[in-house]
This record gives sequence, structure tokens and C-alpha cells, in this order.
Amino acid sequence: MIDLMGYGAFFLSTALIFGLITLGLNLQWGLTGLFNVGISGFVAIGAYTSAILTSPDAVDRVGGFDMPIALGWLAAMVVTALAAALTGFATLRLKADYLAITTFGVAVVVQLVALNAQGLTGGPFGVAFIPRPFAGVQDQAVLFNFLNLGVIAAVTLAVYLALEHVSRSPWGRVLRALREDERAAISLGKSARSYRIQAFAAGGAVMGLAGAVQAHFIGFIAPNSYLPTLTFQVWAMLMVGGSGSNRGALLGAVVVWSIWVGAGAFSAAVIPGDWQARAASLQIVAIGVMLCLILLWRPQGFFSARRRG
Repeated sequence: MIDLMGYGAFFLSTALIFGLITLGLNLQWGLTGLFNVGISGFVAIGAYTSAILTSPDAVDRVGGFDMPIALGWLAAMVVTALAAALTGFATLRLKADYLAITTFGVAVVVQLVALNAQGLTGGPFGVAFIPRPFAGVQDQAVLFNFLNLGVIAAVTLAVYLALEHVSRSPWGRVLRALREDERAAISLGKSARSYRIQAFAAGGAVMGLAGAVQAHFIGFIAPNSYLPTLTFQVWAMLMVGGSGSNRGALLGAVVVWSIWVGAGAFSAAVIPGDWQARAASLQIVAIGVMLCLILLWRPQGFFSARRRG
């Protein structure tokens, strides 16, 4: 029973980290209409930034700054926001599929840098010995998982409340106006490009924070943690929860992560060991089938965007 409680805390912590990433995507797509398929790249930037700044000295890469974890998280947000702003400045003149292709290219570049810049990122070996909150009790798995769940839940709640406030603010109303009727918003003197760059940077900052939180929760990161599958998962979470709804982003993250983990457990239980590698694709199939069923039942997801005056 105790082990089950510990796993439940670990599961919810992971789901909430995905929820953070989905909140960032909801700001970019649900509120502003920016089609970002480079999510994994921005999450990786945040994770590596915080890991490099807070990890102990290493002979084979940059490190040894031993900064506090909170400072690492703040730096992750700033660096990722700058990277997103630069990406937005260069690409947000593009629309729809062109923007999607460009942001996907950014994610590929980030992953290649993480894989090959061994002196900075550790290359394929990644970054180990990342400091973890409450490391003094990590030998007590249940307590450690619950304490970390508390931290992650607090961070997620703070970001959720901030984004709810933002969506009701004049800035948020301008973003919605640009998505719904760009010409009308521009005719009122609003700079579409400027607001979109701001939204893209803010969403990137949230994704970077999520990457940093995940890095310190696990204690290790490597380039294969930031494959395109991550982008697929987050988009599925937002579509299931309801694009434009922050509540939906969090609920979608929990639901999709539940199905992802459940499909993995089911395949491990019923499929022979020598077929396990191929059976891993069943997780993506399960998410795809679930996404189709939910969108047939509720095309707007569990929560549709609420109209506000």
C-alpha cells in the first residue's frame, strides 16, 4: 500500500510537469493561435540551463556553478524565453504549416546540439548528479515523492493562477483578438508581430520552467529525453483537455499521461519480452485512438475556451 502511494505521488508529479508544458502551449496556441511543434526543444533548453548552473563540477563538461535550485529554475525561464523570442522574431511572419515546420527545425537543432556539444551538455551521456529537492530523504521513497509532489503542485498552481490572470488581462484580450480577427485588432493600432513574440516567449518560459522542474525531479537528463514524441504527447494533452482552457490543459495532461502509462503497463504484461521494443509503439497508437474518440465525442475537448467580455 505504501509503495502504491509512493508511485501515485510519482505519477502525479510527472503528470503535473506535463501539465506545465501544456499550459505553455495553451498560451501560445489556445490563446494566440501560434502553431508550435518545437515544444521538445524549448523544454530541453530549460532543463539543460538549470542542470548546468546547479550541478556540481564535472571534468568533461561545463558545470560546477552549484547555484540554488530556485535560481536555476529562474535562469531556465529567462534563457528559454529569450530563445523563444528569437525564434518568434525570425519566424512569426510565417503562418500555419510554415511556422510548424520552422519550429520543428528549431527542436531538431536543439537536440543535435545537446547530442554533440559534449563539452556543454555532456553529449549522449547527458547531465547527471543534478541536485534534487529534499535529497536528504531520497532514501525514503514515499516521503521523497510526496515532498516533491508538493513542490511541483505549488509551482503548477502558481503558473496556472498567473496564466488565468493573464488571459483576463488587457494583454490577454489582445492576444485573443489577434487570433480571432487579426485585421480588426491591427486596425485598432495593435502590433500583431510584437504581441505574438511576447506570447511565444512567455509560453516558452513556462516550457523551460517545466523542463527545469523535471530535470531536478529525476536528477538526470539526456538528449533522448527530448524527442518529437514529447511534442506529440503535449499536443494530445491540449486537444483532449480543450484548447484555450488552462483547466483543460491540466486535466488533459493527467488523462493522456494515464493512458500512456496504462498502455505501457498493459504491453509489458501481455507481450513477450523479445517483442517489447516494437510494442512500445502501442502507446502512441493508444493515444491516437483515444484522441480520435474524444474528439468525436467532444470536438472542443473536455473544457472549451470560455468567452469573456
